[in-house]
Amino acid sequence: MNQLDQLKAFTTVVADTGNFKQMAQYAPRDATTNPSLILKAVQNADYAPLLRDTVAAHRGEPLDRIVDQVLVRFGLEILKVVPGRVSTEVDARLSFDTAATIARAHYLIGLYEAAGIARERVLIKIAATWEGIQAAKALEQSGIHCNLTLLFSFCQAVACGEAGIQLISPFVGRIYDWYKKQAGASWDEAAMAGANDPGVRSVSHIYRYYKKFGIKTEVMGASFRNVGQITALAGCDLLTISPDLLAQLQASDAPLQAALTPALAEAATDLHAVSYQESSFRYALNEDAMGTEKLAEGIRAFAVDAAKLDQLIVGLQ
Repeated sequence: MNQLDQLKAFTTVVADTGNFKQMAQYAPRDATTNPSLILKAVQNADYAPLLRDTVAAHRGEPLDRIVDQVLVRFGLEILKVVPGRVSTEVDARLSFDTAATIARAHYLIGLYEAAGIARERVLIKIAATWEGIQAAKALEQSGIHCNLTLLFSFCQAVACGEAGIQLISPFVGRIYDWYKKQAGASWDEAAMAGANDPGVRSVSHIYRYYKKFGIKTEVMGASFRNVGQITALAGCDLLTISPDLLAQLQASDAPLQAALTPALAEAATDLHAVSYQESSFRYALNEDAMGTEKLAEGIRAFAVDAAKLDQLIVGLQ
């Protein structure tokens, strides 16, 4: 049995791509998208007609509405391939606007429901800023489930758990990138691999904390740089994986065991419950240089790609 099939025995595998024509071969349950992945997909000749047709069908509408139509069109195609859920992201430029994020999420869900898709099959992706978490809390209370993304710091995970969020996406690879860059020439790749990888340690800590204290929020490790990070998190609720790394897992027959289990987490004695209000959340995030920098950098990068997608659409009108 290959590693991908072994992984599926104890972790829900999610495809991290906008390329719905490629994902079927890996039989993921869910799929995630983001502005960068959609931008990459629409520049592929295979998807040019989809973009062109969607823009033509909504010509004359406000630009943000056309963009959402494109995102949902990709989501609808993905849902023909996966049996579970698709994550569709709210514009990153709204990451500090709670009311606008809520309004955008309702619009996206409305488009899916108008196309006959139950809201249970959609996760609205929102950056895990304080404002984003509050937006997601309100959305969850109205029956719209959310995926809090760009999550790097433990305080973000705790706040999401307290807010009753459906799912979080802690970013393994970007945490690894930051620590590797900080270490410079002193970085020891072998010593910092597997369970010692700083990104793996972060997600493991969040998973153990959630299970120890009965927090229902799902943990989905994201943003992987290598297969070793994935196998070190085997047993995590979900892992969202790029097609390249899915292919590597599928090509390997090496034995794989669960590294994370609820039983081990519940038996842990090194975990203590914490809680955050807005001021303590902002201070804790500020104290975490990696979390602060990677959150800001991630929002900026998604905003840049959202603007590029805007321009592609404007060019087709």
